[in-house]
This record gives sequence, C-alpha cells and structure tokens, in this order.
Amino acid sequence: MMGGEQISSIGRGLCVLLGISLEDTQRELEHMVRKILNLRVFEDESGKHWSKSVMDKQYEVLCVSQFTLQCILKGNKPDYHMAMPTEQAESFYNNFLEQLRKAYKPELIKDGKFGAYMQVHIQNDGPVTIELESPAATVDPKQLTKLEKQQQRKEKTRTKVPSESSRERNVPRNKDDPSASSGAEGDVSSEREP
Repeated sequence: MMGGEQISSIGRGLCVLLGISLEDTQRELEHMVRKILNLRVFEDESGKHWSKSVMDKQYEVLCVSQFTLQCILKGNKPDYHMAMPTEQAESFYNNFLEQLRKAYKPELIKDGKFGAYMQVHIQNDGPVTIELESPAATVDPKQLTKLEKQQQRKEKTRTKVPSESSRERNVPRNKDDPSASSGAEGDVSSEREP
C-alpha cells in the first residue's frame, strides 16, 4: 500500500524483501534468482513439508526492494553505507525482476514501487522466514575490511622486504646458468592469487 492505494498483491507464494549490497554483481543476482525459485519451503500433495518450490506449486512471487536489510549497527544507530546507491540499485532491482520473469512465468512475478515508502502487509504462513545470502555476501563487512587491511600490509611487506628469490633475481646471471629459473616471477604472482 502506498498513500492508501494498493500497488501490488499476490495469493500464496513468496514475499521477497531484497536488500542490494554495494558489492553485488550479476553473479550474485543470478545466484539469488535460482535460490528463490528453487527453495523448497512448501508441502507436497501428501502434506509432506519442505518438499516443493514456488515453481513446483506454480505460486506467485512478490518482490519488495528493501535497502534497510543492508543495515550495520554502530551502537544503536543504523548505518546503511553497505547498501548500493539508489541510482545503481534501481537498475539492479529491475534486472533482478527481469531475470526472475525469464526463469519463471512473468505474470507470476509482482513487485512494489522502488524507493517508495510503502506499507507491506504480509500474512506469514507458519510463520516461515528464511534469510538468503549470496556466497560473496557471507563475509561480515567489518571482517572484510580487516582482511583487506591485512592484505595491504602483506603487500607493503613484500614491497619493503625483498624475498630471497627476488634478491637472487637482482644478481646478474649468465644466460647459460642452469640454476636460472624463468618461472620465479610466476611463483610470486601465484602467491598473490586467492
């Protein structure tokens, strides 16, 4: 609901609250589309729970963009610096909807109004709420910053303190020297790869 007007509604299905991170890419988008459509949260014909996906049951999907899911608390104050900026996020959100419609049935994918203040009424059956994260998003942003700083320190250390092999490379060698290794530089670069 927005300003008393109903924007969108579905019957049985999934309500997806989508928080888009600053670091999200097409890879994360495709992963989330697959997960949402294939997640087995519904019962089968015999009543067995956790057996069928929204596609199996031909149910609907309602998507709502929700940047507040990217909240990081600093004390008691919400911080949203990990959320993708509005201009980029709107394009990403529309691409997400398009991919969902391509992978399923366009008429069964509904959405809210991007960036608008809305009242979302959810009848949570069960209630069942499942948090989905793309593989790249499983690292805590604070932990990620620490890891990046550690990596930078390692890079500085490598620059300041020449390794044994780099000292050897600085010594002029005879082209016919059998101990000269053309793969030394490759070894150094492979250490830096994750």
